[in-house]
Amino acid sequence: VQLQASGGGLVQAGDSLKLSCTTSERNFNAYAIGWFRQAPGKVPEFVGGISWTGNNKYYADSVKGRFTVSRDNDNNTAYLTMRSLKPEDTALYYCTSDLWGAGEVFADPKLGQGTQVTVSS
Repeated sequence: VQLQASGGGLVQAGDSLKLSCTTSERNFNAYAIGWFRQAPGKVPEFVGGISWTGNNKYYADSVKGRFTVSRDNDNNTAYLTMRSLKPEDTALYYCTSDLWGAGEVFADPKLGQGTQVTVSS
C-alpha cells in the first residue's frame, strides 16, 4: 500500500510532535505500519511499529517511553506521537507497511516520501 507521511516540523528540545501516515488505498487495516527515520549520513533505522490488529506495538530502545504508535483504521491513518524530543531525533521520518504483519519486523521497507523532523537544542 502506498503511504504518505506528514506532520514534521521544526521544534525545540522537549517539545512534542505528532506524525501522520495515510493512504487512499483500501484494506489499510490489513497492514502493519512501521515508522523509520534516517538522519543525514546514516542508514534508516526502525523507530516503531504497530501490528495490523493494532494489538501489538514495538519500539526502538532510543525512543521507548517517549514515542507512541497508534492507528485509526476508520480514517486509514497511523500516527507516531513523539514527546520529549531531543536533537538526536532530528531525521527524515518515513512510514511503511507489511501485509498482515506483526509490526515488529519490516524486512523490505519501502520508505517513499518522508517528513522532516528537526529538533533544536
